[in-house]
Amino acid sequence: MKKLVLAASILAATTVAASAADMAPRYYSKAPPPVIAPIYNWGGFYVGVNGGWGSSHNCYTNTAIFAVPVVHFGEGCHDATGGTVGGQIGYRWQAGNWVFGLEAQGNWADFSGSNTSLAFAGLTNRTRIDAFGLFTGQVGYAWNNALFYVKGGAAVTDNRYEGLVTGTGVVLDRASDTRWGGAVGAGVEYGFAPNWSAAIEYNHLFMGTNNYTFTSVVAPVGIVTRNDDVRQDADMVNVKVNYHFGGPVVARY
Repeated sequence: MKKLVLAASILAATTVAASAADMAPRYYSKAPPPVIAPIYNWGGFYVGVNGGWGSSHNCYTNTAIFAVPVVHFGEGCHDATGGTVGGQIGYRWQAGNWVFGLEAQGNWADFSGSNTSLAFAGLTNRTRIDAFGLFTGQVGYAWNNALFYVKGGAAVTDNRYEGLVTGTGVVLDRASDTRWGGAVGAGVEYGFAPNWSAAIEYNHLFMGTNNYTFTSVVAPVGIVTRNDDVRQDADMVNVKVNYHFGGPVVARY
Protein backbone atom coordinates (compact mmCIF):
# COMPACT_ATOMS: atom_id res chain seq x y z
CA MET A 1 0.00 0.00 0.00
CA LYS A 2 2.79 2.45 0.92
CA LYS A 3 4.53 1.67 -2.36
CA LEU A 4 1.34 2.45 -4.29
CA VAL A 5 0.86 5.85 -2.61
CA LEU A 6 4.52 6.76 -3.21
CA ALA A 7 4.26 5.86 -6.90
CA ALA A 8 1.11 7.98 -7.30
CA SER A 9 2.81 10.98 -5.66
CA ILE A 10 5.84 10.73 -7.93
CA LEU A 11 3.59 10.50 -11.04
CA ALA A 12 1.59 13.60 -10.01
CA ALA A 13 4.70 15.68 -9.37
CA THR A 14 6.17 14.68 -12.72
CA THR A 15 2.98 15.71 -14.54
CA VAL A 16 2.85 19.17 -12.90
CA ALA A 17 6.51 19.84 -13.73
CA ALA A 18 6.02 18.85 -17.33
CA SER A 19 2.99 21.09 -17.65
CA ALA A 20 4.92 24.05 -16.21
CA ALA A 21 7.77 23.46 -18.62
CA ASP A 22 5.39 23.44 -21.60
CA MET A 23 3.86 26.86 -20.75
CA ALA A 24 5.31 29.64 -22.98
CA PRO A 25 6.40 32.87 -21.26
CA ARG A 26 4.12 35.91 -21.61
CA TYR A 27 5.47 39.31 -22.65
CA TYR A 28 3.76 42.66 -22.01
CA SER A 29 4.32 45.91 -23.95
CA LYS A 30 3.04 49.49 -23.78
CA ALA A 31 0.05 50.55 -25.87
CA PRO A 32 1.01 52.23 -29.20
CA PRO A 33 1.08 56.04 -29.09
CA PRO A 34 -1.94 57.88 -30.55
CA VAL A 35 -1.76 58.72 -34.25
CA ILE A 36 -1.24 62.44 -34.91
CA ALA A 37 -2.81 63.61 -38.20
CA PRO A 38 -1.45 66.97 -39.40
CA ILE A 39 -4.03 69.39 -40.83
CA TYR A 40 -3.46 72.58 -42.81
CA ASN A 41 -4.47 75.82 -41.14
CA TRP A 42 -5.72 78.45 -43.63
CA GLY A 43 -6.14 81.20 -41.02
CA GLY A 44 -3.97 84.31 -40.81
CA PHE A 45 -2.33 86.91 -43.05
CA TYR A 46 -0.86 86.13 -46.46
CA VAL A 47 0.81 87.99 -49.35
CA GLY A 48 1.54 86.82 -52.85
CA VAL A 49 2.07 87.44 -56.55
CA ASN A 50 -0.05 86.51 -59.54
CA GLY A 51 -0.01 86.47 -63.31
CA GLY A 52 -2.36 85.49 -66.07
CA TRP A 53 -4.56 86.56 -68.97
CA GLY A 54 -7.65 88.71 -69.37
CA SER A 55 -10.20 89.85 -71.91
CA SER A 56 -12.37 92.98 -71.68
CA HIS A 57 -15.50 93.29 -73.86
CA ASN A 58 -16.26 96.90 -74.86
CA CYS A 59 -19.22 98.32 -76.82
CA TYR A 60 -19.33 101.97 -78.05
CA THR A 61 -22.51 103.97 -78.67
CA ASN A 62 -22.22 107.54 -79.97
CA THR A 63 -24.43 110.07 -78.13
CA ALA A 64 -23.08 113.48 -79.28
CA ILE A 65 -20.91 115.07 -81.99
CA PHE A 66 -18.97 118.24 -81.12
CA ALA A 67 -20.97 118.38 -77.85
CA VAL A 68 -24.29 118.37 -79.76
CA PRO A 69 -26.56 115.47 -78.74
CA VAL A 70 -27.58 113.15 -81.58
CA VAL A 71 -29.68 110.06 -82.01
CA HIS A 72 -27.72 107.25 -80.36
CA PHE A 73 -25.90 105.10 -82.88
CA GLY A 74 -23.93 101.96 -82.08
CA GLU A 75 -20.31 102.02 -83.19
CA GLY A 76 -19.72 98.31 -82.59
CA CYS A 77 -17.90 96.14 -80.03
CA HIS A 78 -14.49 94.57 -79.59
CA ASP A 79 -12.48 92.50 -77.09
CA ALA A 80 -9.37 93.96 -75.48
CA THR A 81 -7.10 91.06 -74.52
CA GLY A 82 -3.64 90.56 -73.06
CA GLY A 83 -1.51 89.60 -70.11
CA THR A 84 -1.45 90.81 -66.52
CA VAL A 85 0.81 90.57 -63.47
CA GLY A 86 0.39 91.84 -59.93
CA GLY A 87 0.13 91.03 -56.25
CA GLN A 88 -2.36 90.43 -53.46
CA ILE A 89 -2.64 90.65 -49.68
CA GLY A 90 -5.31 89.13 -47.50
CA TYR A 91 -6.48 87.68 -44.21
CA ARG A 92 -8.48 84.50 -43.55
CA TRP A 93 -10.39 82.97 -40.65
CA GLN A 94 -11.00 79.22 -40.38
CA ALA A 95 -13.86 77.58 -38.47
CA GLY A 96 -13.72 73.82 -38.88
CA ASN A 97 -13.62 73.19 -42.61
CA TRP A 98 -15.09 76.61 -43.46
CA VAL A 99 -12.74 79.44 -44.42
CA PHE A 100 -13.65 83.14 -44.65
CA GLY A 101 -11.41 85.91 -45.93
CA LEU A 102 -10.80 89.41 -47.24
CA GLU A 103 -8.37 90.20 -50.06
CA ALA A 104 -7.05 93.24 -51.96
CA GLN A 105 -5.42 92.66 -55.35
CA GLY A 106 -3.68 95.13 -57.69
CA ASN A 107 -2.46 94.34 -61.21
CA TRP A 108 -0.73 95.94 -64.13
CA ALA A 109 -2.41 94.95 -67.39
CA ASP A 110 -1.93 95.16 -71.13
CA PHE A 111 -5.43 94.50 -72.47
CA SER A 112 -5.87 96.03 -75.93
CA GLY A 113 -8.34 95.66 -78.79
CA SER A 114 -10.17 97.62 -81.49
CA ASN A 115 -12.91 97.65 -84.13
CA THR A 116 -13.85 99.84 -87.07
CA SER A 117 -16.57 102.33 -86.10
CA LEU A 118 -19.99 101.68 -87.63
CA ALA A 119 -20.93 105.36 -87.21
CA PHE A 120 -17.88 107.20 -88.60
CA ALA A 121 -16.17 106.14 -91.82
CA GLY A 122 -12.42 105.85 -91.51
CA LEU A 123 -12.45 105.76 -87.68
CA THR A 124 -11.32 102.85 -85.51
CA ASN A 125 -12.14 102.68 -81.80
CA ARG A 126 -9.45 101.20 -79.54
CA THR A 127 -9.63 100.30 -75.84
CA ARG A 128 -6.71 99.74 -73.49
CA ILE A 129 -6.84 98.59 -69.86
CA ASP A 130 -3.58 99.48 -68.14
CA ALA A 131 -4.39 98.31 -64.59
CA PHE A 132 -7.14 96.90 -62.41
CA GLY A 133 -7.85 96.20 -58.75
CA LEU A 134 -10.10 93.83 -56.82
CA PHE A 135 -11.40 94.23 -53.26
CA THR A 136 -13.27 91.07 -52.36
CA GLY A 137 -14.58 88.81 -49.64
CA GLN A 138 -14.16 85.01 -49.78
CA VAL A 139 -16.05 81.97 -48.55
CA GLY A 140 -14.36 78.58 -48.93
CA TYR A 141 -14.36 74.95 -47.83
CA ALA A 142 -11.11 73.19 -47.01
CA TRP A 143 -10.12 69.55 -47.28
CA ASN A 144 -6.87 69.73 -45.32
CA ASN A 145 -4.43 71.52 -47.64
CA ALA A 146 -6.91 71.92 -50.53
CA LEU A 147 -9.21 74.94 -50.46
CA PHE A 148 -12.17 75.59 -52.78
CA TYR A 149 -13.63 79.11 -52.60
CA VAL A 150 -15.93 81.70 -54.16
CA LYS A 151 -15.45 85.46 -53.94
CA GLY A 152 -17.18 88.73 -54.68
CA GLY A 153 -16.82 92.46 -54.18
CA ALA A 154 -15.67 95.64 -55.93
CA ALA A 155 -13.51 96.07 -59.03
CA VAL A 156 -11.75 99.07 -60.55
CA THR A 157 -10.15 99.44 -64.00
CA ASP A 158 -7.87 102.12 -65.46
CA ASN A 159 -8.88 102.69 -69.10
CA ARG A 160 -7.95 104.58 -72.24
CA TYR A 161 -10.41 104.97 -75.14
CA GLU A 162 -9.06 106.25 -78.46
CA GLY A 163 -10.25 107.02 -81.97
CA LEU A 164 -7.67 106.22 -84.67
CA VAL A 165 -7.45 106.80 -88.39
CA THR A 166 -8.25 103.37 -89.84
CA GLY A 167 -5.25 101.85 -91.56
CA THR A 168 -2.64 104.31 -90.24
CA GLY A 169 -3.01 104.10 -86.45
CA VAL A 170 -2.84 107.90 -86.01
CA VAL A 171 -4.74 108.85 -82.85
CA LEU A 172 -7.41 111.53 -83.44
CA ASP A 173 -9.22 111.77 -80.11
CA ARG A 174 -9.03 110.21 -76.69
CA ALA A 175 -10.81 109.75 -73.34
CA SER A 176 -9.60 108.07 -70.17
CA ASP A 177 -10.88 107.30 -66.70
CA THR A 178 -10.81 105.03 -63.68
CA ARG A 179 -14.13 103.23 -63.44
CA TRP A 180 -15.67 101.16 -60.66
CA GLY A 181 -17.82 98.05 -60.86
CA GLY A 182 -18.39 94.66 -59.31
CA ALA A 183 -16.55 91.33 -59.39
CA VAL A 184 -17.39 87.68 -58.77
CA GLY A 185 -15.05 84.72 -59.00
CA ALA A 186 -14.02 81.27 -57.88
CA GLY A 187 -10.78 79.40 -57.32
CA VAL A 188 -8.98 76.39 -55.93
CA GLU A 189 -5.85 76.70 -53.77
CA TYR A 190 -3.39 74.03 -52.66
CA GLY A 191 -0.87 74.18 -49.82
CA PHE A 192 2.19 72.57 -51.38
CA ALA A 193 4.74 73.35 -48.61
CA PRO A 194 4.81 74.81 -45.10
CA ASN A 195 3.60 78.44 -45.38
CA TRP A 196 3.29 78.26 -49.20
CA SER A 197 0.26 77.74 -51.44
CA ALA A 198 -0.64 78.06 -55.12
CA ALA A 199 -4.04 78.84 -56.63
CA ILE A 200 -5.78 79.13 -59.98
CA GLU A 201 -8.62 81.66 -60.04
CA TYR A 202 -11.28 83.01 -62.41
CA ASN A 203 -12.91 86.44 -62.07
CA HIS A 204 -15.69 88.21 -63.99
CA LEU A 205 -15.89 92.01 -63.77
CA PHE A 206 -19.17 93.89 -64.24
CA MET A 207 -18.13 97.45 -65.11
CA GLY A 208 -21.44 98.79 -66.44
CA THR A 209 -21.87 101.67 -68.91
CA ASN A 210 -20.20 105.10 -68.61
CA ASN A 211 -20.40 108.12 -70.91
CA TYR A 212 -17.09 109.66 -72.04
CA THR A 213 -16.17 112.98 -73.62
CA PHE A 214 -13.53 112.53 -76.34
CA THR A 215 -11.15 115.40 -77.05
CA SER A 216 -8.84 115.84 -80.02
CA VAL A 217 -5.10 115.10 -79.74
CA VAL A 218 -4.33 116.69 -83.13
CA ALA A 219 -4.70 120.38 -84.01
CA PRO A 220 -6.74 121.99 -82.69
CA VAL A 221 -5.84 120.03 -79.57
CA GLY A 222 -8.40 119.73 -76.77
CA ILE A 223 -11.53 120.27 -78.86
CA VAL A 224 -14.50 118.11 -77.83
CA THR A 225 -15.09 115.78 -80.75
CA ARG A 226 -17.78 113.37 -79.55
CA ASN A 227 -19.43 111.64 -76.60
CA ASP A 228 -19.77 107.87 -76.40
CA ASP A 229 -21.38 105.44 -73.99
CA VAL A 230 -18.92 102.59 -73.40
CA ARG A 231 -20.22 99.38 -71.86
CA GLN A 232 -17.51 97.15 -70.38
CA ASP A 233 -17.06 93.80 -68.68
CA ALA A 234 -14.06 91.53 -68.35
CA ASP A 235 -12.99 87.93 -67.73
CA MET A 236 -9.67 86.98 -66.17
CA VAL A 237 -7.78 83.81 -65.27
CA ASN A 238 -4.83 84.11 -62.87
CA VAL A 239 -2.33 81.80 -61.21
CA LYS A 240 -1.41 82.90 -57.69
CA VAL A 241 1.40 81.97 -55.28
CA ASN A 242 0.92 82.99 -51.62
CA TYR A 243 3.12 83.05 -48.53
CA HIS A 244 1.21 82.52 -45.27
CA PHE A 245 2.52 84.06 -42.05
CA GLY A 246 2.51 81.83 -38.96
CA GLY A 247 2.55 78.02 -38.79
CA PRO A 248 0.13 76.59 -41.36
CA VAL A 249 0.18 73.01 -40.00
CA VAL A 250 -1.41 72.01 -36.68
CA ALA A 251 -1.76 68.58 -35.05
CA ARG A 252 -5.02 66.73 -34.62
CA TYR A 253 -5.36 63.52 -32.54
